[in-house]
Amino acid sequence: MPDVPDSPEAYINLLPGDRRDALAALRRVLKENLPAGFAETMGYGMIGYVVPHALYPAGYHCDPQLPLPFISIASQKNFIAVYHMGLYADQELLGWFVQEYPKHCQSRLYMGKSCIRFRKPAHIPYKLIGELAAKMTPRAWMALYERQLKK
Repeated sequence: MPDVPDSPEAYINLLPGDRRDALAALRRVLKENLPAGFAETMGYGMIGYVVPHALYPAGYHCDPQLPLPFISIASQKNFIAVYHMGLYADQELLGWFVQEYPKHCQSRLYMGKSCIRFRKPAHIPYKLIGELAAKMTPRAWMALYERQLKK
């Protein structure tokens, strides 16, 4: 993307049709399912959902000026990505997701430590992503994050 969008709407509007529809649907699912307290932002060139400084004044340890990141969505060159920091930090949550994924999607799970990748927009399991988003409150994420920092 040549332009740096300053809002989720601007980001989505820069995408080609199938990507635009998929990111708009992911955004809607996240906004409908994330527990109260997360804030929508733009960060690292992606749409992000963060714990704002009002709830977590310390901010992100890599750059305390930034709020604590939780979930981001992005259209990358070869896939659409959902970055969920809780999957990286919580083995039980990761295990649940890996077990549930085949029940919602016929394509093979393609993911890294916190990045779930979808090569085809039609393969995004929106219902499952909504369930995943609903599983952790901002307070639970802050507590898990702090435990991970102490390790």
